[in-house]
Amino acid sequence: LLLIVDDVPTNLSVLGDLLRDAGYRVKAATSGTAALRYAAMEPRPALILLDVMMPEMNGFEVLTRLKQDPATRDIPVIFLTALDNAQDEERGFQHGAADYIAKPIKPDVVLARVRSQLLAQFALNWFRDQNTVLEAEVARRMAENELIQTVSIRALAHLAEIRDPETGNHILRTQSYV
Repeated sequence: LLLIVDDVPTNLSVLGDLLRDAGYRVKAATSGTAALRYAAMEPRPALILLDVMMPEMNGFEVLTRLKQDPATRDIPVIFLTALDNAQDEERGFQHGAADYIAKPIKPDVVLARVRSQLLAQFALNWFRDQNTVLEAEVARRMAENELIQTVSIRALAHLAEIRDPETGNHILRTQSYV
């Protein structure tokens, strides 16, 4: 699901049609407030295409609020705006934008950048999942090692106890201290 945010209905229509024709599911918002509300709803958008120049709350403010919310901070945002100078582009990246596209849009460029951001997000999620699996495996093996260590020490203590009960108890006390 892609969320597109622009206060101009014509822009929403053109961009929405382009993305739908490419096979994406699209939700549209006409204000920053609506964008924040839709971004927090399930299912969360995989990517947000956000205009900068909007009344009430501009795109920079929307992005700042998205990044402050733990539920939406990891959603990549592409600024899609008529602001085409280098300072605005830098400001967008400083606020945490994943990409910056100046209007008028070139359909192939928009589709390529959307695809790139979605692939990057997919890869990031895959790595996070792999880390979770690896951490669980490390924890399992550590618990297994502790069990093997405890059993080994107890077996050695039992062997020593067979010859001398005091030595066996000494080994168990030493294990406890260690």
